[in-house]
Amino acid sequence: MTNSGAALPQAVLRALRAALPETRVYLMYGMTEAFRTSFLPPEEIDRRAGSIGKPLPDVEVYLVDDRGEPCAPGEIGELVHRGPTVSLGYWGQPEATDRVFRPDPFAPPELRHVEKVYYSGDLVKMDADGFLYFIGRRDAQLKCSGYRVSPTEVEEVLYDTGLLREVAVIGIPDELLGHTIRAFVAPRDGKEVRVDVLMDICGRSMPRYMIPRRIDILDELPKTGSGKIDYPLLRLRASAPEEPRGND
Repeated sequence: MTNSGAALPQAVLRALRAALPETRVYLMYGMTEAFRTSFLPPEEIDRRAGSIGKPLPDVEVYLVDDRGEPCAPGEIGELVHRGPTVSLGYWGQPEATDRVFRPDPFAPPELRHVEKVYYSGDLVKMDADGFLYFIGRRDAQLKCSGYRVSPTEVEEVLYDTGLLREVAVIGIPDELLGHTIRAFVAPRDGKEVRVDVLMDICGRSMPRYMIPRRIDILDELPKTGSGKIDYPLLRLRASAPEEPRGND
């Protein structure tokens, strides 16, 4: 069994392994613009909890900081993908193409424009053994009370309750704090979920600045045409006045 695209939440992985204990799981990570980037084999899942593995054959991965310099082990940086599956760009969108498909920054000067690499916008760190760990999207990072917060980290805590089928976390602009955090959740079938219980779990599992200011319980989270959670629609919903609250 394998997954495709984004990093698989740990709670979902545990549920799949419990339901199919004899099945070998290969965790894969990639993006539309470059197909697959990395994979984690079954024998590493327990030793490397949360890892998206190492680069696939013929794929090279760079992690670069805000200055474009290579990141040290444990340092968070943007994932840059180099390899034969990097696409030529976005059809009919040259400006968008030039933003993320760029010359290889570490190629010799005479080869710098021979091929393009893909700046993914994904924030990732690498351990001392070369295994990668997804942190979140660069454009989704929030600043809450002066701290950088990845919505993915908050989503993982909520998934880990075992009560929820779907979770989405967004930031709400705040003049004083930068952002406050808001969560939208859908319960697992047969589970009764209360906002106060989820808030209590968050309070015991994460720093105060990461705790959602509000949690909305929905029957199902909205989806895009490709079946992914529709974050822009949730942000639009959050900005609408006089919404009904969840059962808090």
